[in-house]
Amino acid sequence: MKREAAPEQEVISVSASKGKKKKYDYRLNGETEDLNEIEQALLNNFKRNQGHSLRTLVGIYKGHYAALFLSVLFFAVKHSPVWILPIVTSNIINIATNPGENAARDIILNVVFMTVMIAQNILSNYFHTLFYSRAIRNVEKDLRGALVRKLQQLSITYHNEMQSGRLQSKIMRDVEQVETLSRQVFISILSIIMNIVVAFGVVITNSLTVFCFFLATVPVAVCIMVVFKGKIKSYNREFRKDMEETSAQVMEMIEMIPVTRAHALEEMETDKMNHRLRHVATSGLRLDMVQSYFSSISWVAFQIFQVLCLGFTGYLASRGRISVGEVVMYQTYFSTIVAQVSSIITLLPIISKGLESVDSIGDVLLSMDVEDNTDKEKLPSLRGEIRFEDVGFCYKDGENAVFEHLNLAIEAGKTVAFVGESGAGKTTILNMVIGFLHATQGRVLIDGHDIEGLDLGSYRSRIAVVPQTPILFSGTLRENITYGKEDISDEKLWEVIEAANLTDMVKKLPDGIDTNIMEHGSNLSGGQRQRVSIARAFVRNPKILILDEATSALDSVAEEKIRVATERLVKDRTTLIVAHRLSTIKNADVIAVIGHGGLQEIGGYEELMEKKGEFYKLRQLQI
Repeated sequence: MKREAAPEQEVISVSASKGKKKKYDYRLNGETEDLNEIEQALLNNFKRNQGHSLRTLVGIYKGHYAALFLSVLFFAVKHSPVWILPIVTSNIINIATNPGENAARDIILNVVFMTVMIAQNILSNYFHTLFYSRAIRNVEKDLRGALVRKLQQLSITYHNEMQSGRLQSKIMRDVEQVETLSRQVFISILSIIMNIVVAFGVVITNSLTVFCFFLATVPVAVCIMVVFKGKIKSYNREFRKDMEETSAQVMEMIEMIPVTRAHALEEMETDKMNHRLRHVATSGLRLDMVQSYFSSISWVAFQIFQVLCLGFTGYLASRGRISVGEVVMYQTYFSTIVAQVSSIITLLPIISKGLESVDSIGDVLLSMDVEDNTDKEKLPSLRGEIRFEDVGFCYKDGENAVFEHLNLAIEAGKTVAFVGESGAGKTTILNMVIGFLHATQGRVLIDGHDIEGLDLGSYRSRIAVVPQTPILFSGTLRENITYGKEDISDEKLWEVIEAANLTDMVKKLPDGIDTNIMEHGSNLSGGQRQRVSIARAFVRNPKILILDEATSALDSVAEEKIRVATERLVKDRTTLIVAHRLSTIKNADVIAVIGHGGLQEIGGYEELMEKKGEFYKLRQLQI
């Protein structure tokens, strides 16, 4: 049952169409408008060939076909000695068994010719490698670039639902698997195809009878591959998913090490990871064993064929139908065919793994849970007026609405603090103002514009967020503060540092503002990290400022420094604050108590304390 709308109060608005549901169709249309042509072509290729991994792989190299053709051409030249050697060997054997008056000269000519053909391998191999490696490395770069750009476009909901370890695995491991597959295609598979074609070509021009014998190997190879292909693909998919899950759990384990060590839970965490690693090992063993059966059965089958070929050509030679040199030539070519078919069978697991990685990359690139700003209004300026009109919100998998019929008007330049029990919806309200979450009912208006019709990029460039947990990256303190605003002058930067109450800290650092910050800012205290976040907000000079529990985990000294910095930051800005420590929001213009699916109370600090309502009860619990 839906709650009644909150009673009208001084800063509450009720002018929205009630009950109107909005559906958000996350579309691919336009979300790549800023992509360069190469990344756009990659995305179009994945969309066009969805479900066809091999066609997708070929399409990835569009724009590199000329380089690949030249690579194939030079490969044929550099590999030609392998194909010519059996013919030269046959010639020399035939000359030696039936020498004529020019036998020595003919042998020398064959040897010189073969030496020249072998020597040219150095130059032709250089150009072959140059052309295919350049193409592969560029595609590798483009794939990772497209994935990174797509991750920046995907919604916050997508990132909350997808473990970061899985995404890291797709960017690094899966692209690496595609690169490995590409190398196999342009080295191993290319070599295999050419060797087989040349071998069959030479044989068919010399003896149709021997050629027919050679053809008998093809059905055997096909049957073996058909039998094992499905199992190998299935086991590869299972192993990839297990590796993604393990990668995600390893990242979580590393993040949890301080907590684990603090509670003496090292053995428990080790046992949990060992259990996961045993599962991966078992999955990998199944894959290894089916690949082993595949390889051994094919090897035995083709070795038997090779022995039969030797016997068959030996019989033909004994009947005088072919020469002794041709026995060696046919045996060499048949050995080549056997080796190449065996190589195909050996490569099948690698091919299957690579194509599985192509599909895995497509899972991200084809995801439609994106933020679409196509043709939306760009704000030329921002005053900072915010209105919630009959707003309701329910999470995708939530049974109950977080709130319904929320009506609230926030004047530009005012500070509003949201309080209430955990889970009441305070942070949800902030995320709706940022545009991370979307109302399932009603409207959120920014300066009178429905946020659903705004280009969120242009809007967010004028706001700043100071999260509960400061997010710092490896780099200098300067880079962390000026993130996204690197053109700021040193004079302005020091003004920001002073305003954020960071001056004393910076002076104590070994390299001052250019001191390197460790991962997650681990060489700074919690209060210092939070003040760096505040400095980052100062640099942006935002019109709307969002503070989400900025002092919840700090001691009283650090909290006081944050409070002073925050008071400077909120001046003349629309500020939304979520706070658990109610003593920190005495100076807020308005305090909104959120709970039971809506707005329970609203007013100034003293006003709410005098009412002795919900805010008063919350405050009493903290005294």
